[in-house]
Amino acid sequence: MNRTVWTTLITNLDYLSGLLTLDYSLKKVGSKYPLVALYTDTFPPEGHAALKARGIPSKHIPYLLPAVHKDYSNDTRFYDCWSKLTPFSLVEYDRVVQLDSDMLALRNMDELMEMELDPPALKGNGSRVFAASHACVCNPLNKPHYPRNWIPSNCALTTQHTDPASAQTQGAPSTAGLAVLNGGLQVVNPSTDIYEKILGALQSPSSTSNYEFADQSLLSDLFPGRWVPLPYIYNALKTLRWEGVHKQIWMDEAVKNIHYILSPKPWDEEDRKKEEEGKSDETHVWWRRVNRERLDDERKRGIETDGF
Repeated sequence: MNRTVWTTLITNLDYLSGLLTLDYSLKKVGSKYPLVALYTDTFPPEGHAALKARGIPSKHIPYLLPAVHKDYSNDTRFYDCWSKLTPFSLVEYDRVVQLDSDMLALRNMDELMEMELDPPALKGNGSRVFAASHACVCNPLNKPHYPRNWIPSNCALTTQHTDPASAQTQGAPSTAGLAVLNGGLQVVNPSTDIYEKILGALQSPSSTSNYEFADQSLLSDLFPGRWVPLPYIYNALKTLRWEGVHKQIWMDEAVKNIHYILSPKPWDEEDRKKEEEGKSDETHVWWRRVNRERLDDERKRGIETDGF
């Protein structure tokens, strides 16, 4: 068994096209490591068949939720996000890099598998518990249910605007801005002790009731200043490229992994029509280009079309 893996959570069919294209993109950029799909009981048989047809390994995980219900009706995607904490429990692996299924690898980033983190023996008490990139707290779409302090002046990425060259190779300090990480990519040395701390937090209503962004809020709160900040290039939120957000630091040629946060997802759009009319987000065009490559490759390999 490979003891170093990429993982991604899948709970339904909505993100399956994203997962399949993520897997293809990791292979396309020459990653040495496999992607393992972490599925919950809610993942249906046709999804399992799609993974099997493409030779993508999968592993069942529990569907995590806090002890007391947290209302995410304004952003229902966060109900699933608690389960993204599961990689900390996968002690059969030495290193896990958790990726969201709405990501696309543009360049090889295998170096994440070898970066220095605290060993499990430190039980989550060291200064390099895991690695992640900062969340962008600019709220460019002005979502009314986001915290009021989510404004550009409080964003850790804003502090890097004056030195865009450094922003490609190092993240702002983990204590910068609101000190909130984005859970889309997490570099983890699995540890039973760390996972028990996480489960303990999930059992604390006084804590989870304040976690507006589920897993990433929990990790930011539980390990303040003790996570390694990665540069944005490993979790390049598509919104960072927009005018008025963080275009000052964004460099297309440097980005290694793009994250298609928010809706619509690239696979949900009427791609050709929007591209022809120039109405599609440019980064969505990148995804659809790779997706078409994937579908062509699958046809050549004799994989029957299943709609994904």
